[in-house]
Amino acid sequence: MKNVIALALKRDNVVASTQFAVLVGIAVVAPFFGNQFVTGPIVNATLFVSTILLGTQAGIMVGLMPSVIALSVGTLPAPLAPMIPYIMLSNTILVIVFSLLSKKYWTAIFSSSILKFVFLYLMSLIVVGFMPNKELAQSVAFMMSWPQLVTALAGGVLAYSFLKYKKRAAL
Repeated sequence: MKNVIALALKRDNVVASTQFAVLVGIAVVAPFFGNQFVTGPIVNATLFVSTILLGTQAGIMVGLMPSVIALSVGTLPAPLAPMIPYIMLSNTILVIVFSLLSKKYWTAIFSSSILKFVFLYLMSLIVVGFMPNKELAQSVAFMMSWPQLVTALAGGVLAYSFLKYKKRAAL
C-alpha cells in the first residue's frame, strides 16, 4: 500500500512540475510575438492559469520570468529595461489579488487587472520622467497605460476559456 501512495504522490509532483514547465515556457515564448496585444493576454493568461492550477507561489514565479527573458534575448526594447522591476511587481500584484479573490472568478480578474494597470501606469509616469528622449518616454508611457488593462482582462478571458476546455477534456 505504501508503494501505491508513494507512486501517486510522485505522479502528482510530475504533473505539477510539467504544468509549471509548460506555463513558464508559454510565458517566456510569448514575448517573441512582439505585439503587446498578443503577448500581453498570453502572459496574463499563464499567470491566472498557473495560480489556479498550481497556487500563488507558482503564479508569482511564472510572472517573474517573461520580462527578464525578453530583455536578455532582445525582444523587450532596451529603453523598457528600467520598467522590468515594476512589470514583475505588477505581475505579482495581479497574481496575489487574483488568488485572494479567486472564489469569484470575474471579480478576481477585474480587480487584479485594474490594480496591475494602476500600479504599472503610476510607476511608468515616474520612470518616464527620467528618460531624456521625450518621444521614447511617451511610447513607454503609452505601453504601460490602458493596453495593460486590456491585455490583463483579455488574459482573464483566455484563461477562463482554457480552464473550461481543460475541465471538459479532463486534461
